[in-house]
Amino acid sequence: MSKDYYGTLGVNKNATEAELKKAYRKMAMQYHPDRNPGDSVAEEKFREINEAYQVLSDGTKRAQFDQYGRVFDENGGFGGGGGGGGETIFEEFFGDVFGDFFGTTGNTKRKRRPQKGQSLQYDLDITFMEAAFGCEKEIEIPTTENCERCDGSGAEPGAMETCPTCHGSGTVQRRQGLFAISTPCSNCGGAGQVIKEVCTECRGAGTHRKNSKLNIKVPAGIETGMTLRVNGKGNAGMNGGPNGDLYVEVTVIDHDFFRREGREIFVELPVSFVDAIIGKEIEISTLDGKEKLEIKAGTQPGDRIVLKGKGLPDVQGYGVGNMNIDIKVLLPTKLTKEQKELLQKFDGATNDKNYSSHKSIWDKMKNFIS
Repeated sequence: MSKDYYGTLGVNKNATEAELKKAYRKMAMQYHPDRNPGDSVAEEKFREINEAYQVLSDGTKRAQFDQYGRVFDENGGFGGGGGGGGETIFEEFFGDVFGDFFGTTGNTKRKRRPQKGQSLQYDLDITFMEAAFGCEKEIEIPTTENCERCDGSGAEPGAMETCPTCHGSGTVQRRQGLFAISTPCSNCGGAGQVIKEVCTECRGAGTHRKNSKLNIKVPAGIETGMTLRVNGKGNAGMNGGPNGDLYVEVTVIDHDFFRREGREIFVELPVSFVDAIIGKEIEISTLDGKEKLEIKAGTQPGDRIVLKGKGLPDVQGYGVGNMNIDIKVLLPTKLTKEQKELLQKFDGATNDKNYSSHKSIWDKMKNFIS
C-alpha cells in the first residue's frame, strides 16, 4: 500500500520547502514520545512524520515519490523513507531548544542550569503618618540560604565525583525506533556529578532555614496595595543561581482624622452655627503641624476650604497634593426656652437680604409648584 507523505505532514503536493519545514516542526513537537510517554500511537505517528520529511525534503527522493509513489533504495529496489537520517534532521530543527521542552539534548553534554531562588512575600502594615513621610521598618522573614560549609552542593568540600551512570555528561541515551533520544540522567539529575560524602552541616540539603532581619525603606506617599521589591532577599538559588527577590506588600492603616484619596487628604471640620455665621479664626492640625484657619462669616454647611500643598507627596516625587477641609455646621438639638426666644427674635430681625441663596431657592420652588 503506497504511503501519502504529503498527507502525513498535512501539506499539498505543491508545498514549498519552508512549508514542509513548518509542518514538520509543528507535528514533531506534537507527537514526540517524550511529550506522549507510553503512547504507542503517538510513537508510530512520530516515526511516520520523520520518514515523510526525510523523503520530501530531499529533491531526488521527492521526485521519485511524486512519479512512482515510492522511493528507490540504494540497491535499486523500492524502499520506504530511507535509513537513519531522522536523528540528524531532528537535531537540525530543534537542538537545545527542543531539549528545553522535553529534556532531550541530542549528543551534547549538558549540566543542570543555574536556577533563581524562590521569591518571598511579606505583608507590612504602616501608619498613615509613616506613609505620609516615609519610614524605615525592620522586618524578620524566614528564608532559605545556601549552606556555608558546602556552598549549596550538599557534599563535604571536595567530596563530589563523576556520575558513574552518565560518566559526567548529565544525560543518558535511549533508542526510540530510528532515533537516539537523550534525557537527563536520573542518577545525578543532569548534574554530571554525584555526592560521595554528604555535608555534615546541612546533611545533603545544600541549604538551611534562617530568620533574617531586614530594614525596609518605605518611600513617602506610598499607598495601600503598592509592593516594594527587594532584590536578592528571597530564597537561595540552585546550582549557583542567584537568590530570589522579596516582595513587600504595604497596607496603610486608616487615620482617625485624615481621609485619603491618592495625594489628596480630606478632613471633616465641625463648626458651630454661630462661628459659621459670624466667622472665627481657629487652629487646625495638618501633616506639618498646627496651622491657623479662618472660618469666614457666612460659611455654609458643606463648604470646602483647600490648603494648597498640604496633602501627601507623590510616591514617584511628582508634586504634593492638597488638604481639603469640608465644613460641617453643628446645630444644637436641645434648647432652653430662653434660647428659643433669642433665636426667634434673631429670625424676626432678618430678611432675604441676610441669606445669599434664600430668595433664589424660594423662587425655584414657586416655579416648580406652579
